[in-house]
Amino acid sequence: MAETETIRRTFQEPGMSGYSSSVERQQQLYKRSLLVVVLSQIFGGAGLAAGVTVGALLAQDMLGTDRYAGIPAALLTLGSAASALLVGRLSQRFGRRLGLSAGFLAGGIGAFGVAASAFVNNIWLLFASLLIYGAGTSTNLQARYAGTDLAKPNQRATAISIAMVATTFGAVAGPNLVDAMGRIALSVGVPALGGPFLLAGAAFLMAGLVLLILLRPDPFLIARSLESPVRDRQMDTAGRVEGGHAENKRKLIVGSTVMILTQIVMVALMTMTPVHMMHHGHSLQEVGLVISIHIGAMYLPSLVTGILVDKIGRTAMSYASGAVLLAAGILGALAPADSMAALIIALTLLGIGWNFGLISGTAIIVDATSPATRAKTQGKIEVLVALAGASGGALSGMVVAHSSYAVLSLAGAILSLLLIPVGLWSRKAGG
Repeated sequence: MAETETIRRTFQEPGMSGYSSSVERQQQLYKRSLLVVVLSQIFGGAGLAAGVTVGALLAQDMLGTDRYAGIPAALLTLGSAASALLVGRLSQRFGRRLGLSAGFLAGGIGAFGVAASAFVNNIWLLFASLLIYGAGTSTNLQARYAGTDLAKPNQRATAISIAMVATTFGAVAGPNLVDAMGRIALSVGVPALGGPFLLAGAAFLMAGLVLLILLRPDPFLIARSLESPVRDRQMDTAGRVEGGHAENKRKLIVGSTVMILTQIVMVALMTMTPVHMMHHGHSLQEVGLVISIHIGAMYLPSLVTGILVDKIGRTAMSYASGAVLLAAGILGALAPADSMAALIIALTLLGIGWNFGLISGTAIIVDATSPATRAKTQGKIEVLVALAGASGGALSGMVVAHSSYAVLSLAGAILSLLLIPVGLWSRKAGG
């Protein structure tokens, strides 16, 4: 206990008490913290793109079969699940700065490990490194919560959106650098498919360092110090008390379900799209273009999504998520395999639907929690979201191997329809 308290004091910056009496200082710190998160997300976005773009292709190349092409997505999302819990607990105890920087630094080490596995052609090193690399992808998503710690209720979804927009810059650039990083990798003796992971390693390390150095004072520690027990007792009557602090259980279930469903659909279709394209004569450069547009669609709509979620409501945007994902699945099933335009539109819709679901679901989770348990609860929910992605990634390869990409797309479309009853139930929670 003494050691824990020493670490806590180390990461609890001086001058925290000065924020309790000044709303203006709180808002200034909110804006500054959001700016730091934005900077880290630019680097983090570049880091997460590598696994999406070439992870399945690297495994396919090593294993010589498509049957297990979904395993890389499953492994990195399993790693993401484990790290989500750890990052959440670290953040709850010591603040966002330590929790998030540790997650990004671990992700960078994992990315370099993937590149090393390509160099020595070792499938087991690849699998182990992908698990660690998952820490970076998980942390990149969890960083969005840091922008909400000092946000007012009507600023929360907008704050989430701003953080996610920042991810767009790196996430779109990453896939388009596949060829360039492949050439760099070849120049140092690493296979071309390992190149993007060299970029990912450097990007994740930079994201971690930005947060470690600049996220001071820690917004979560400030928010927790400002928490009022009276406010907790005044929470929605649907809430439950955990450790003396209220959580709205119904809203937690709704927000989690929205994010889980959208994650399964998005990961499943995104994972198998590169393999589907390569089977039908598309080049690696074309794969990179489609995935970069898809990732852009995952994050760029955040420019307006957060405002819409704050203005017209969380539930309405979860309905919109289901509708857009349904359209993406249907188009993916019907699109000619050799049509770049159709694939681009389908993957764009897939990204937009995921964006709507993630931001509306995240806002519901923040609304339903108090600072006393928020980071830990968010970490637990991110575990469920990551496991959902892992199952979607693992099953996607098997579905395509035994049927077709069209069947996988239709399955995703059907699954997205479940967001409608979830939205109806959420109205009872005031969503």
